[in-house]
Amino acid sequence: MDIVIGLLIIAVGAFCQSSCYVPINKIKEWSWESYWIVQGVFAWLVFPLLGAFLAVPAGHSLCELFASSSTFDIMMTMLFGVLWGVGGLTFGLSMRYLGVALGQSIALGTCAGLGTIMGPVLLNCFFPELNALESLTFAVLMGVGVTLAGIAIIGVAGSMKASSLSEEEKKAAVKDFNFPKGLAIALLAGFMSGCFNVGLEFGKEINYGELTNPMFMTLPATLLITLGGFVTNAIYCFYQNSKNKTWSDYKKGNVWVNNMVFCALAGLLWYSQFFGLSLGKGFLTSSPALLTFSWCILMSLNVTFSNVWGIILKEWKGCSSKTITVLVIGLLVLIVSSFLPELLK
Repeated sequence: MDIVIGLLIIAVGAFCQSSCYVPINKIKEWSWESYWIVQGVFAWLVFPLLGAFLAVPAGHSLCELFASSSTFDIMMTMLFGVLWGVGGLTFGLSMRYLGVALGQSIALGTCAGLGTIMGPVLLNCFFPELNALESLTFAVLMGVGVTLAGIAIIGVAGSMKASSLSEEEKKAAVKDFNFPKGLAIALLAGFMSGCFNVGLEFGKEINYGELTNPMFMTLPATLLITLGGFVTNAIYCFYQNSKNKTWSDYKKGNVWVNNMVFCALAGLLWYSQFFGLSLGKGFLTSSPALLTFSWCILMSLNVTFSNVWGIILKEWKGCSSKTITVLVIGLLVLIVSSFLPELLK
């Protein structure tokens, strides 16, 4: 029963993340770089900080935790956060050229597979005595393989969509639709975004051990990763503000309240995926395979729900029934992959 509860919590977090771009559509009169960094303040600083406090037992502090933790672990966790930040930037561009459904599918699918494998592999390079590679069991690797197969099928559906629609129809669904360019960016985004899970691997000891509720174990590391990602995004967004002369966006008092509310909502929904991942893993402790595979499960469910939003937002409008059938098959494969490690153990 605990496993079912854990998977449901992760699913709720995935649904929230897949919905985080809906509030962004309500933001008015701000350029991309302006609203991206403002929602990032909430998504990568405010809510992760609040979440990290939950991992601190009474009588202790977050500063005390970081001061007593390994400097190497903290630096590596933040470093992979900075690298993940590059994935976050390109992730947004992938949806610009492919749409919410296809962009998230390819980027998050790549992130799911690579993120699951890279964490134990890189951890083993630095700390071979931990035998981190033992977590990559046959069941886990099979689950990753099936996940990537599902993503490939969805990619085929995207290619069919690109070839079957006229330029006018493509622009009607996604304004800047460009499949080749979007595909390259999405693959890069997926690779770099996988660094988030690597950061979690390096930061998994940054907590108070038995004093920390198992459901909140990864939240301090999550804060360090998102802090690193914020730095990357802030540098790029402020550069774009200067380049595009959009600093005046922040002075538009008539839209400030509206935009802050929707940026905060978008940030909360985005952070919910990692809050849900931490809570969900607390219920999966009886299944080491699912614990290792939990990152892949989260990303797979993100893809599934993002395609639901893609259908709602009519990004697949005008596609043939054959294309939709291929899309649905890909989604079903992803759903099956989420339970496969538990079935094969």
